[in-house]
Amino acid sequence: MAETVWSTDTGEAVYRSRDPVRNLRLRVHLQRITSSNFLHYQPATQSGKDLIDLGTFQPHPTASGHRPDEDEEEEVVIGWQEKLFSQFEVDLYQNEAACQSPLDYQYRQEILKLENSGGRKNQRIFTYTDSDRYTNLEEHCQKMTTAASEVPSFLVERMANVRRRRQDKRGMEGGILKSRIVTWEPSEEFVRNNHVINTPLQTMYIMADLGPYGKLGYKTYEHVLCTLKVDSNGVITVKPDFTGLRGPYRIETDGEKQELWKYTIHNVSSLAQPEEEERERRVFKDLYGRHKEYLSSLVGTDFEMTAPGALRLFVNGEVVSAQGYEYDNLYVHFFVELPTSNWSSPALQQLSGVTQTCATKSLGMDKVAYFSYPFTFEALFLHEDESADALPEWPVLYCKVLSLDFWQRYRVEGYGAVVLPATPGSHTLRVSTWRPVDVGPVAELRRFFIGGSLELEDLSYVRIPGTFKGERLSRFGLRTETTGSVTFRLHCLQQSRAFMESSSLRKRMRSVLDRLEGFSQQSSIHNVLEAFHRARRRMQEARESLPQDLVSPSGTLVS
Repeated sequence: MAETVWSTDTGEAVYRSRDPVRNLRLRVHLQRITSSNFLHYQPATQSGKDLIDLGTFQPHPTASGHRPDEDEEEEVVIGWQEKLFSQFEVDLYQNEAACQSPLDYQYRQEILKLENSGGRKNQRIFTYTDSDRYTNLEEHCQKMTTAASEVPSFLVERMANVRRRRQDKRGMEGGILKSRIVTWEPSEEFVRNNHVINTPLQTMYIMADLGPYGKLGYKTYEHVLCTLKVDSNGVITVKPDFTGLRGPYRIETDGEKQELWKYTIHNVSSLAQPEEEERERRVFKDLYGRHKEYLSSLVGTDFEMTAPGALRLFVNGEVVSAQGYEYDNLYVHFFVELPTSNWSSPALQQLSGVTQTCATKSLGMDKVAYFSYPFTFEALFLHEDESADALPEWPVLYCKVLSLDFWQRYRVEGYGAVVLPATPGSHTLRVSTWRPVDVGPVAELRRFFIGGSLELEDLSYVRIPGTFKGERLSRFGLRTETTGSVTFRLHCLQQSRAFMESSSLRKRMRSVLDRLEGFSQQSSIHNVLEAFHRARRRMQEARESLPQDLVSPSGTLVS
């Protein structure tokens, strides 16, 4: 005989179903493996016989009238919240004095009807539904860990009386947001209403009475075969999981006569007919269609569009972190500079911000301050210059990193700037920074002891200031020191009619957008070409200023 392969995984499994839970059907099969049947000798009825007849070996009948071999195996198909009475409940509710609630009287009437119709069909397998007393006690006595000698904590004792089920509505105190966020003296009703998971949950237990023959109906022999929990979202929790292709589960009883039982749990819910599936599909299609119409009504038909020839830029950004700086307790001051030509922003739009002060933590060789500071802004680009050689400029993000110590002394840690990405999507930018330094040790001593340092009057001086009108910007004589870096995460969105129009305007605007997306590369090439032209112009001017006898007809100098 092949050895039985047991299923040792008794953890819970979670399923989700859109079908009504009332259609759930489970087939539970219970069988005894080690039998405690004892054959009892019956004396021979005929005198003079010295041999014992094998027919005289008969097992004793049980108290319920069933033979022991009939109780070796049992199989029952159970529906959701279907009540199967145990022998203990049958004996209990036959006594009218034991009935205390309307549910007890209802069970008494059902048991009397079963007795009149020939008795209950199940013997060892029974159920406890969501309305039974056992469900409440099981939730109350539920353990938090697998330890045998678990001591309930203060939170477990306080939450023991809070049921997770049937909490469809919360109290008015916990359901409405008020200006008073903290309640210093909460009432018992407030605590009860605000310390509960507001998810309606129904529970059902499939049980087995594993008592010896003739001792059915004792609470000590009751064992849980399966626990079913269903919430309002269609989530079904089964513990243990359906048997499926795995081996059966096992139960070993305690006591003088230890016995071994095995059982299996199978999902035997009937499949939906093709007509029902088609009808359900139509219902869901209609439901989703109405939901889509509802969402469309919330958005409305007056979707704001940009003007022809305009590009709207949305940026949802985040100051992620700063690292590599000398002092602790950092904060970042940043702002966005829009080019003066063709760019604008809404009147109430803020283009600057300051993060919170953040202490650094060691990460490898660097000290990192994580800000996670969000910001957002909107800008509008209006294309007016139609010339092909016009190179549009793009907004620039400037940042200034400062530190603040315990004595409220602040120091400039670095300046940096980066051009915003010209392509839509998510971008992570790391901006390297520098700070100006003075000649000699006095400035550094002042920076260390009393705070303060050299600062830029105009933060846009990090790049080319917007007020600069000359041909070349010289920073000769400015001493700087490389410091750390700031990390930005930007999510850029672009909106324009050119993305959806198919007219000549789209072609014209697409050329502008192409130049916008590649303006950084084009501007670098443009700068190289301009520098080359300026060098040629200067050489031409120098050549013209020389005497004619030093210049050959080809334009080269005569040695």
